[in-house]
Order: sequence, then C-alpha cells, then structure tokens
Amino acid sequence: MAQLDVRQKLEILADAAKYDASCASSGSVKRTSRDGKGLGSTDAGMGICHAYAPDGRCISLLKILLTNSCIFDCHYCINRKSSNVRRARFTAKEVVDLTLAFYKRNYIEGLFLSSGIIGTSNYTMEQIGEVARSLREDHDFRGYIHLKTIPDADPELVRQAGLHADRLSINVELPTAGGLKRLAPEKDGARIESAMGETKATIVDTADARKKYRSAPRFAPAGQSTQMIVGADAATDGDIVTKAATLYDRFTLKRVYYSAFSPIPDASAVLPLQRPPLMREHRLYQSDWLMRFYGFAPREVVAAADDATGMLPLDIDPKLAWALKFRASFPIDINRAPREMLLRVPGLGVKAVNAILGARRWRRLSLADVGRLTVSVAKMRPFIVTNDWRPVALTDRADLKPMVVPKREQLELFAA
Repeated sequence: MAQLDVRQKLEILADAAKYDASCASSGSVKRTSRDGKGLGSTDAGMGICHAYAPDGRCISLLKILLTNSCIFDCHYCINRKSSNVRRARFTAKEVVDLTLAFYKRNYIEGLFLSSGIIGTSNYTMEQIGEVARSLREDHDFRGYIHLKTIPDADPELVRQAGLHADRLSINVELPTAGGLKRLAPEKDGARIESAMGETKATIVDTADARKKYRSAPRFAPAGQSTQMIVGADAATDGDIVTKAATLYDRFTLKRVYYSAFSPIPDASAVLPLQRPPLMREHRLYQSDWLMRFYGFAPREVVAAADDATGMLPLDIDPKLAWALKFRASFPIDINRAPREMLLRVPGLGVKAVNAILGARRWRRLSLADVGRLTVSVAKMRPFIVTNDWRPVALTDRADLKPMVVPKREQLELFAA
C-alpha cells in the first residue's frame, strides 16, 4: 500500500471525525498568548469545525481522528473493523505539527481529537495524551483542547490526559443497555459509566485542591461530555431523555450531544435502512435545554411525548407540546407568576423572562410589552394573562394547536 502524506491523512481522518458531534468548546479556561495577541477563526477548511460558546463566540477547532483503524466492530460505526474504508493513521507528532500550523495561521483556536482503538485501549489513550502533553509542555500551546478518552484505558492515562485538556468526553453511544449489546457487543455500558465516574471524581478533587492551593494543577476545567446516537436502535425519545437526565445527575456532565444515525456504506443488516428525521435530533436538543435551563424535570419532558410511542412530536417543540397537554396549568398572569412558571410559557425564553421580571417591578405589563420581548406572541397568547389581555375564548378550544403552531415549519431554538 502506498505511503500516505499528511494532507492525504488529514483528508481521510477529518472526514472520519465528522460523525462525532460532541466538540463544543463552551466552558474553557481563557488563555492568552504572552504577547497579548489572540487568534481568531477564518473560513472553515479541511478538518475545521465551528463550535459556539455560551456568549455566542464562534470557536474554530481542528477536528480529526488519530486513526480510523479500530479493533472493535460496532455495527453503526463507519470505522468498524469490518468496514471497507480507506485507513490512515497520524503519529502524535503529526497531530501536534498540524495543530500548531493551523493555529499560527489563525485557522483554528483549538483541537478536538478522537480515535479508533489501535492495538490496545491503553496504547491508544497514551498516544492521545501525548498529543496534548506535547502541545502544552513542548510548545506552550494555549488554545482549547478537547480529547475523546477510551473507557477501558488505565485511569492514570486518562488523568494524565486531563491535566493538559480543557474538556474530556466519553461516548455512551446508545441510550439503552439492550441497544449497546446488540449494536456494539464489544463495549460495556458499565465500564463506560465507571470511567465517567472516575473522571467526575478527579474533576471534583482537583477543583477542591485549587481552592486551597492555587498552584494545584487543573484537570479538564471545562468538564466532560458525552454523545448518544439517535435512531440506530429502537430506543424512544423518552428513553433518550431519561438516560440523558441520569447522566447529567450522576456525572455532572456539561453536555449530552445527540447525533442522528446516518446510514453508512456496507451497513450491517441489523441497522435501519433510513436515517431518522433530523427534526428528531433537534427536538431532543430542545428537550435537553428544557431540563438544563427551564427547570423541567425529566418526567415532565417525557410527558410531552406521545403516550403510545414515547416519541416527541416533530411538528411542534417540546415546551409547546407540554403546554398543550397540560393546559390546566394555564393561563398564568405575566405580572404575578413566579419565574419557574414564566419559563413554561411557550415562546418565552430565559432572556425574555428575566426582562419581564425586571420590568414588572416598576409597572404592570401589557400584551404589547410582552410581544416586544419575543417573536412568538401568537404562540403564547392562549397561555398568559396581562394587564389588557385574558384568553377567555382560547384556553379551552379543541382546535388550539393549529392556532399556535407556525404555518411554515421552521427550526426554532429556545433563546438562552
């Protein structure tokens, strides 16, 4: 086989990395270069992805695999052992050199590095950790580093990697134990969660140490995240939401990412022939936000799903679905309701609720006042009472849904 040059490897391994969605850079520690000049991002090129911080900043990352060779044969993975794909492998030095070259040219602000498993889990984790160590110690690299860790690797190797990374992530892959056993029989859900627990404990311990000793080392200061594949198995949206809530609670995750299954070449016969609707992935992200920012309990989000199928509706967002299903909780008085109830009004985001709470300290709000804070006043009218509005003729209407759903289907993310 002909020897591949670095550019050819980059083409293969950047393309192979696109299936991993968990590459956000929010929560990173701010690092500045010694000369006081920061580096921005340019147009995305080969291997460059864009992630967004909570303040809206767009952060460019070099997103690649160390290798797309793997000893595992997970049915849903295009890089599985039995897959007929072109293989490539970077050395640790090649990844370091690529990262530095892209960074110096202002193409990127950080690195997202994952890998197939080569040789053993420990060897793979050692190589991933060496990339981060070399960047930090040999080259004083101050950009963002996100490493995908190997669940079966020695915890000490993961700890060493976390001392140089901003964020670590371990993919749980599938939401149910049955799905994981069927589609990834070589992976063990208990071992994956055990590794997540060890990472959490180390994050907590090092954070406590830094409260006492400022010289104590940092360990994954941006926390850990994970990813679940949607639509590769029979798991319902209710199963996925419940699993995500459990992971947030047990391991204090920063994010759970959802990746809609995409059919792959030479697919296994046990996989579905078609990918799930992308809107399903979108609704799961909205449900995730309900739990993280809107005070919804997991059981309440699950309650918004169809009782028979366990699936969230695709034509409306989950907060509106919940409000329509539990209309007895409405209408609420905009001028008197507590914050937790205002956050349940369809069309009201966190920023709008905060603005309402601030404004109503000085005067009573009208429907027009509320309308200026949102683009979805038609959606919220049946669910609120204002100084000049009461939905007497709307609250109990059987045909309420068509009145509040936009005529043209569109993607609407909740404002955070």
